[in-house]
Amino acid sequence: MNISLNTEHVLISDERIEKISAFVREYINHCVSVVDGGGYDEDEASLNCASDMRIQQDVADMVNKKASSKLRYIVVCGIGGSNLGTKAIYEAIIGTVDPYSAVRPKVLFVDTVSAHLMMDVAELLKDAVSDPEQILINVVTKSGGTAETISNIETLNHALSTHMGDITDRIVVSTNEGSKLWDAAGDAGIDRLAIPEKVGGRFSVFSAVGQFPLRAAGLDVDAVLKGALDMRDRCLSSSDNPALTSAAVTFAHREIGIRINNTFVFNPELESVGKWYRQLMGESTGKRETRDGVEVREGITPIVSVGSTDLHSMAQLYFGGPQDKLTTFVYAKQLPTQVKVPSELLFPNLVKDIQGKSYKKIMAAIFGGVKKAYEKNDQPYMEIDMPEINEYTIGQYLQFKMCEMMYLGKLLNVNPFNQPSVEDYKSETRVLLSS
Repeated sequence: MNISLNTEHVLISDERIEKISAFVREYINHCVSVVDGGGYDEDEASLNCASDMRIQQDVADMVNKKASSKLRYIVVCGIGGSNLGTKAIYEAIIGTVDPYSAVRPKVLFVDTVSAHLMMDVAELLKDAVSDPEQILINVVTKSGGTAETISNIETLNHALSTHMGDITDRIVVSTNEGSKLWDAAGDAGIDRLAIPEKVGGRFSVFSAVGQFPLRAAGLDVDAVLKGALDMRDRCLSSSDNPALTSAAVTFAHREIGIRINNTFVFNPELESVGKWYRQLMGESTGKRETRDGVEVREGITPIVSVGSTDLHSMAQLYFGGPQDKLTTFVYAKQLPTQVKVPSELLFPNLVKDIQGKSYKKIMAAIFGGVKKAYEKNDQPYMEIDMPEINEYTIGQYLQFKMCEMMYLGKLLNVNPFNQPSVEDYKSETRVLLSS
């Protein structure tokens, strides 16, 4: 049940892909040494999160302490890397409609400063929660000083405390050990989980950042980590290395002017997985300078498309517009449930050949038609076959893409682990807030 990568329909020869890949192999040896060391001193330290038994034990202990059978709602207050990975896994497994909320805790993501969102969440919780044990709030900010996240937890805490009294015992903070928030939470008696210093937000999903809320929500986190570890082994090997191949293909297309990367998911529950990857690629490749300090304004622009929804909004551009996009299709063909169009139709003469057909068959036909249209219009694409959507395959996918981004950073000669330009908006925000 492993993810596979097909590069048959790209514009680059196998010889060129192999030549680019050879350049990265020495760096892969460095990544292997990081894993062998098992520590958090190197930029690639996120490779060790899925195998870190201390993180798993700390998370399990915290879940046992906080998540009783009464728990109904988990609120994740985070933004960017502190939120997107967790949301990607949760929605891939549970979906966005969440039919299971009656039998397991429902996770709510408060991931921006929005009065409307905050009012909706606060009112929902005040109406639905009467016992503090029914709610758990996870505040996630690596730096401990993210304006959006701190604004949201302060507002939510005030609203719920007014409703049910002191709820500090229902808050868990995930942040860098030694950050101002770490110290402030300790002073307030609020429980804490540490994020390793060298693990950046967009690479942090297998740390306590993702493990804690997902395990508290009842997802099979062990399967997520097993998928990540199995994929890590593949992506640190010299053969059958999808991360290396994908990075080489992406780099080679950039060489011929294709600088837009389109993740086209054909299972709508994977949309947040696509958005997680959008941040991963955007923050990792978009750099003003090379590792050597030379100004280059490097970057590959990531976009996300959802099939078949976006075929009715973007297909004209994709098929008839400029050839400046490399598309990666992601499609899980094995669905857990089967739905069929009825044999008795309300409008029997409108669309041919759908009567009695399963949704799986209809989507497979659409997906096949899309690939044929890409080929007809000479638009390059890769294809990721995800056998099915479950915790194991999602763990595989996320680790695959994080390794890919490390290799792509090496090829582009940029640091994929920092984000110095993000400070531009943060510093200006602080100035405006102080005025």
